[in-house]
Amino acid sequence: MDPEGGGLYRNQIKKESWRTVLTLAYQSLGVVYGDLSTSPLYVYKSTFAEDITHSATNEEIFGVLSFVFWTLTLVPLIKYVFIVLKADDNGEGGTFALYSKLCRHARVSFLPNSQIADEDLSTYNNKKDGGSTDQSGGTKFRNRLKTTLEKYKVLQRVLLVLALIGTCMVIGDGILTPAISVFSAVSGLELSMSKEHHKYVEVPAACFVLVCLFALQHYGTHRVGFIFAPIVVIWLLCISGIGIYNIFHWNCEVYKALSPHYMYIFLKKTQRRGWMSLGGILLCITGSEAMFADLGHFSQLSIKIAFTSFVYPSLILAYMGQAAFLSKHHDMGSDFPIGFYVSVPEKIRWPVMVIAILAAVVGSQAIITGTFSIIKQCNALACFPRVKIIHTSSKVHGQIYIPEINWILMVLCLAVTIGFRDTRRLGNASGLAVITVMLVTTCLMSLVIVLCWHQSVLLAICFIFFFGTIEALFFAASLVKFLEGAWVPIAIAFVFLVIMYVWHYGTLKKYEFDLQNKVSINWLLGLGPSLGIVRVKGIGLVHTELVSGIPAIFSHFVTNLPAFHQVLVFLCIKSVPVPFVRPEERFLVGRIGPKEYRIYRCIVRYGYRDIHKDDLEFEKDLVCSIAEFIRSGRQDILGGLEEPDKQGERMTVVGTSSTHTEGIQSCEDNGEPTRASTPSPRELREIQSPVVVPRKRVRFLLPESPHMDVSAREELNELMEAREAGMAFILGHSHVKAKRGSGLMKRLVINVGYDFLRRNSRGPTYALNIPHASTLEVGMICYV
Repeated sequence: MDPEGGGLYRNQIKKESWRTVLTLAYQSLGVVYGDLSTSPLYVYKSTFAEDITHSATNEEIFGVLSFVFWTLTLVPLIKYVFIVLKADDNGEGGTFALYSKLCRHARVSFLPNSQIADEDLSTYNNKKDGGSTDQSGGTKFRNRLKTTLEKYKVLQRVLLVLALIGTCMVIGDGILTPAISVFSAVSGLELSMSKEHHKYVEVPAACFVLVCLFALQHYGTHRVGFIFAPIVVIWLLCISGIGIYNIFHWNCEVYKALSPHYMYIFLKKTQRRGWMSLGGILLCITGSEAMFADLGHFSQLSIKIAFTSFVYPSLILAYMGQAAFLSKHHDMGSDFPIGFYVSVPEKIRWPVMVIAILAAVVGSQAIITGTFSIIKQCNALACFPRVKIIHTSSKVHGQIYIPEINWILMVLCLAVTIGFRDTRRLGNASGLAVITVMLVTTCLMSLVIVLCWHQSVLLAICFIFFFGTIEALFFAASLVKFLEGAWVPIAIAFVFLVIMYVWHYGTLKKYEFDLQNKVSINWLLGLGPSLGIVRVKGIGLVHTELVSGIPAIFSHFVTNLPAFHQVLVFLCIKSVPVPFVRPEERFLVGRIGPKEYRIYRCIVRYGYRDIHKDDLEFEKDLVCSIAEFIRSGRQDILGGLEEPDKQGERMTVVGTSSTHTEGIQSCEDNGEPTRASTPSPRELREIQSPVVVPRKRVRFLLPESPHMDVSAREELNELMEAREAGMAFILGHSHVKAKRGSGLMKRLVINVGYDFLRRNSRGPTYALNIPHASTLEVGMICYV
């Protein structure tokens, strides 16, 4: 896949052959369905808790199977496969994909430094969002709903918190799923050992597998990913084969349980005990959210084919086989263990357990990678403290590793495994996390149906009423077991929610301070071409969050140090609410003041799934985009800033160097162009710097351009000289403090919470891949 554009490979899928579709469907088994396919390991064991284990009858066993069948049919199959998958955000899925989709159709985003020019991005408005507009007053209601959301900040905060709750529960799922999957996989040891010994082996064995799993994360999934799909295929064939054997060997009439009538019988007979067991039944759909969250790696059609033709039938056969076995063995006494391995023939129990452990590792790997991805999205949208993000593959999009998060997940995962030592309580915790994410998806989807798809509000009400009722039923059953393990995901989600909201609030307040204290361009013009100070050789990059005006750190800097670089660039690296920004739309370049000032503004736009280049590649693209801006001489796009300056600062869209097929190119050191395809000498001519090279040789290769005037050539020469002299990064090192007279809560959040997170998170040099030797930090105190 194309790491720069992100959507290149998925755009080709529109013309895909059946061979491509089936290949993607096969690959999706190892990434998307690892978690869902391991659910038979623990569903029945968690459902038949001590409340109904020893009194279970065939009617109750068939009732549980009926619940499992219809839950799998209604939620993963109908809701996700046929409805939610269509709500992709330019090919991407997940909670934040829905939220960013809503942010574009209604101005409810809290992202700072937004611009009207961002709406001109080709990926900003998805053509599939149009839908058919109903003619029954739906348009009027939709406009009223949109206006209401844009008018009231409280509703915008509720929408943000709702998205953050879903995100936090996904993080909680990343802690609980590896624990319950691996612990359930090794639970087969209890059938090969005495009751006194197996309890001392299960927990250490599970912890050993978990430590190995998290310790191998830094190698990246792509190194072992080729075996993921075969493991899941073997596992699904194994459980479906065992299911068919149990059906024909023990009870061929188990198919009767597919009738919803048995659900009524089950609840009528068990009453409160049956209600409590719904939390265990819920675990049969754990991992369903991955079908939507991992959509960016595959196509809708491939995920649908994999689930409907292979995963869904295999799971149904596996659950039917377990029910058939239990229907003939439920009266064997209180010592009879109810679980997956008791239904496996003894001769193949050990090989099945090995396959189960491998499948559990695959499923855990998928949810851990998904947790890394969603934290990266939160980080890009200013909802999570800065962390070090490592891309483990240069070819496979989305393969990242976050060291801090990996070790936090490992410690918490080991803690819940050692603390609970029980599949039932682990299941209670995991079930609540899973159903909460699904409820959030249902709520956001109802808004997407109205605002993005332009469908009838009645359709949205039917959607949220039908699926929301089912999920609310499971949510209530899980919440009842609060003291029996369900408190864990709530505690984890609460901690992460506080961290994310405090960071988001502090970031917004700091941006508001920068916006209110920015220096006008008139102040800069008043200094004259020399800025009233000495201009030294080189390029100075002033990093700022502002998209207009001069940041306060610049005035603070020149006040204390009367020297600056011959070329000055105010650099803003911002995120936009789209998954990817095309390389040819990456840079917005403009000029501040007259040409002789040699001062530019460069806005670099990234989507929440984009990969940031390393410092060397980024520097080349940045300098090349400024050079192309100088050569073209265009300033044809109004910046669309929040508070445009009176001078009418205008910006030009300039792509990366790899997208300049006929534009300017740069050569450094070895004299080779930075882009892949080199123009022929006939089409290009060199403009060489007459200055002796102090550090590196820099040249610009230009196509023949009769419109280039002498001043543009001089400007390009000076830019080359500055690039050869070197590049320095000027960053603001701000200490954010609450104003005097602020309320207790604000002082607590800013002075304690945000300050603690800022001091213990990665600095901007890590986030922006800036070399330390070229960095100069300007300290300031911001009173918000």
